Amino acid sequence: MTQTPETGTPLTIIAKLKAKPGKEQEVYDACHALLAPTLAEEGCLNYDMHRSSEDAGVIIFYENWATRSLWDAHMKTSHLTAFSAATADTVELWDIFQGEKVGG
Repeated sequence: MTQTPETGTPLTIIAKLKAKPGKEQEVYDACHALLAPTLAEEGCLNYDMHRSSEDAGVIIFYENWATRSLWDAHMKTSHLTAFSAATADTVELWDIFQGEKVGG
């Protein structure tokens, strides 16, 4: 993961994943289990999980972190590394947007 300088602006993450066919509930359960430990992490401003109303296999996390380094630390936590290992064969697509709010 590329390191960028801390800007003093919260880092926004929009993570989208798609479960493999027949694995929708398993992936949902694994994602839902991330909520409590992640919300307790230092620097987590919000960690909102959304499930598509059109495709139960699509889940989006909308996250804001106080700094990039705290998000980087989140990515190395035991609950996230365990999640990645547990869902390696059940998720067919991961897409992660990283950005900073620029207006409004």
